[in-house]
Amino acid sequence: MDLSWTDEDRAFRDEVRRFLDDNLTPDLRRAGALLTSVYAGREVSAAWQAILHARGWAAPAWPIEYGGCGWSAVRRYIFARELAEAEAPPLSPMGVDMCGPVLIGHGTAEQKARLLPRILSGEDFWCQGYSEPQAGSDLAALQMRAVDDGDAFICSGHKLWITYAHHANWIFCLVRTGQTAIRQEGVTFLLIDMAAPGVEVQPIIMLTGEHIQNHVFFTDVRVPKANIVGRVGEGWAVAKYLMEFERGGAVRAPGLHARLKRLKAALLAQESGPGEEGRGLRTRLAAAIAETDALEALELRLLARRSAGDAPGPDASLIKVIGSELSQKITEIGLDVAGRYSAPFQPHAVAPGGAVPGAPPPDGPPIGPEYAWNASGKYLNDRAASIYAGTNEIQRNILAKGLLR
Repeated sequence: MDLSWTDEDRAFRDEVRRFLDDNLTPDLRRAGALLTSVYAGREVSAAWQAILHARGWAAPAWPIEYGGCGWSAVRRYIFARELAEAEAPPLSPMGVDMCGPVLIGHGTAEQKARLLPRILSGEDFWCQGYSEPQAGSDLAALQMRAVDDGDAFICSGHKLWITYAHHANWIFCLVRTGQTAIRQEGVTFLLIDMAAPGVEVQPIIMLTGEHIQNHVFFTDVRVPKANIVGRVGEGWAVAKYLMEFERGGAVRAPGLHARLKRLKAALLAQESGPGEEGRGLRTRLAAAIAETDALEALELRLLARRSAGDAPGPDASLIKVIGSELSQKITEIGLDVAGRYSAPFQPHAVAPGGAVPGAPPPDGPPIGPEYAWNASGKYLNDRAASIYAGTNEIQRNILAKGLLR
């Protein structure tokens, strides 16, 4: 694995920095710095994706022939690091980072031609329909049914914890098209228009007060068979391919390093002096920095493999476990650095991932220093990091089966 920086790579880094200086507005930087969720809100995400798409940089990992950048592992890392350092808001990954790669790997020529350009431009905004009330970590227990009706399926069921379903115009779903002794069989990967008759979205309000997650109910929704990705009954293999990108396709370490850098500056700026508590926080911060360095090495190895055309494989589960648990650890440090200033509930001061229904109107300027404004919101939101994209317990099972044989 050769990850050394060439003169061309350093020139690319400088090009990215100039682009960010010219295009990342103060409002977009603020949204990136004060996130409470995993992703930026819909309006912020759309605005930033439009800027990236105009430059041709919306899909760093896609092949050039589909509108992507075709960058090497090193360049993708450089780009991700520069975005994190500049506090750019993250895009929702359901389109570019999840559905897009699946269509490139398993979609028909017609699906690619019709859908990939709209994913790149942000014209289509996607959500993921996997979990159900009785099928979360045990996803093979899913029961949303799709009944054959000639050139279409008639779909009925209930999907749960669907991020941004209230904004999305498309959803990719796992549906049951057959019953077999092996539950992973008889599952089909299906693309559904959220405007189709029979689709209903109901909100789920999170601990942070944000409306990000949703119930989605399907009642006799007619879906053309042209919207099948892969083959009928073989959707489990397509879903596994997608989840490898969801768990390990993103570059996490640069963003974690940027958060740690801000925490370090906040801790050093406090007037109380080191003291016993301060020394303990510095020790925890130093340990988190070292762990993030180790995660970075793993990610670079995975990116090198992906540049060679390989899927992420079991390493995706390893990075998901380490990255999510490390992110939670950083939010805990952030809460302790903020101290008493983490107590006020002031969503108006930060950049929530969605609307905050019922939040009181702002009464004066935000309370406390800026680094404390999103400490509690980020902490509460990140409790789900070890659950979504497959619980970390499930990831450890995958690692045991794939790497410890």
